[in-house]
Order: sequence, then structure tokens, then C-alpha cells
Amino acid sequence: MADNEKNIAPDSDVEQTATDEKGAAAKVAKAAKGNKKSDKPGFFARSGKSTKKFFKDFRGEVKKIVWPDAKMVLKSTGVVLLVVAILSIIIYGIDQGLSAGITGLKKLATNDTSVTETVDDETAEATDADAEAAADEESEENADASEKETEEAEADTQAAEEAAEENTAD
Repeated sequence: MADNEKNIAPDSDVEQTATDEKGAAAKVAKAAKGNKKSDKPGFFARSGKSTKKFFKDFRGEVKKIVWPDAKMVLKSTGVVLLVVAILSIIIYGIDQGLSAGITGLKKLATNDTSVTETVDDETAEATDADAEAAADEESEENADASEKETEEAEADTQAAEEAAEENTAD
């Protein structure tokens, strides 16, 4: 068995070296390939081929179309027109209902506003009367205060004149 183990070891080293050489050769080949121009056709050549293929497939698909006969076309058209008419009537009904609802709300809002305006007018008149009374009281107080200020100003002026006369007399 010892001989078998000895034989395996050198073989694995040989295999490892061979694998390393193959890997290195592959890397060199890949690097060399990168420097060459590609064998792939250019953009315009590829697009020309794909355009030809597209129209060829298109023509094949158009040939597969099964066109309906006149009777089937008329029947389908009638069904479509009937469905459109029914939906139009439904939408018209919804529209009329919503319009009537909005009109009713507007009338209700106008009636509430007129009642509120009447109450507001009465409150405003009472408030105006109170405000006028308060303004009159303020005017009287201001007039009294103005008279007092005027009298005080005249007294200060007379006192200043008398003091000035005494200073000149001394």
C-alpha cells in the first residue's frame, strides 16, 4: 500500500501542473482574443437581418387572420351600439339625480341663510344700539377728560407765567 500512496502523490503533482499550464494558456488565449476584432457582424448588418425577419414573420401572421363575414360584423356592431345606448341612459340618470340633489342643497342653504340673516340682523341692531350707547358714554367721558386737561393746561400755563414774573421781578 505504501507503493500506491507514493504513486498517487507524483501523479497529482503532474496533474496540478498540467491544470495550471492549461489555465495559463487559456488566459493568454483570452487576452489575445480581446485584441482581435470581433467576428460578429456590424450593427447595420444585424439590424438589416432582424428587419427582414420581422417583416417575414409579420406577413406569416397576417395570413393567419380569419376575417369575420358581413353577418357577424353587423351582429357585433348591433351589440356594441345597444350596450352604448344602455350605458348612456344610466349615466344620464345618475347625472340628473346628482344635479337635482345639488339644486336641493342650494335651495336649502339659501333658506337657512335667510333665516340666519334675519336673526343676525336683529342681533346686529341690538349690538349697534349697545355700541352707540357705549360710544356716547365714551364721547362724554372723553369730553369731560378733555375739559379737565384743558383746565389743567391753563392752570399750568398761569402758574408758569406767575413764576416767570416773580423770577423777573427778583
